[in-house]
Amino acid sequence: MLIRCENVICGYGRTPSENPVLNGINLDIEEGKSYCILGANGCGKTTLLRALSGMLPYEGSISLEGKQVSKLKRKEIASKMAMLSQISQIYFSYTVEEAVMLGRYLYADNFLGIPGKRDREIVSECIEKNGLKDLRNRQISSLSGGQMQRMLLARTMAQMTPIIILDEPTNHLDLKYRAELEFFLKEWKKDSGHTLIGVFHDINSAIEIGDEFIFMKDGQIVLKGTKEILLEGDGLQKIYGLDVKEYMKKQLSFWK
Repeated sequence: MLIRCENVICGYGRTPSENPVLNGINLDIEEGKSYCILGANGCGKTTLLRALSGMLPYEGSISLEGKQVSKLKRKEIASKMAMLSQISQIYFSYTVEEAVMLGRYLYADNFLGIPGKRDREIVSECIEKNGLKDLRNRQISSLSGGQMQRMLLARTMAQMTPIIILDEPTNHLDLKYRAELEFFLKEWKKDSGHTLIGVFHDINSAIEIGDEFIFMKDGQIVLKGTKEILLEGDGLQKIYGLDVKEYMKKQLSFWK
């Protein structure tokens, strides 16, 4: 199993079990699949991503390829997974190209960390695929919210890890770039061994990208499975307090 969670407890107190946000998470992540995590605000989705990526201490067990995440060095984790957080801050004034290049420093094979030809090729490819070619020399301080999100996605993808973790990746993206992102992530996952774990508010984006769906409520996983569970209105109604299926039908009826 690529990633396995067993009775994971995690929160933001002095200890993981002090005012926990996650309460006994059990989850298996298989290689080569896309996992979409959904649920109402405050249910623990982002906390789960942070625990998986080693950003938060936890109780229980989270193993990555059989090794406890809590015992791995940051460089070891970074070689396996790249994460795009909801809040990503860059404190220095970089150009778009320089900021995306930050995703390549893990692989620098010289003392000064100067990027090589292959690093530059990967960065250029990620910049182009995220629609930033004309902005590569722009200072990131001048970017709009959507442009910044695409730059951060490019930086995450430039890390070239087998696992990518995305926290609401479609935030701030307009319809054109949202559709392009969904297409790119599906193509990226087709490459051998690539695994995607993402938090989504937009159920339609999740359907477009995901193989497996994980629904959370009150810090627990209450529903998981394939796309077919999205058609089961009763389960989703308990999670969202809304007849999701009927709501979606009503939204789609406008375009008929």
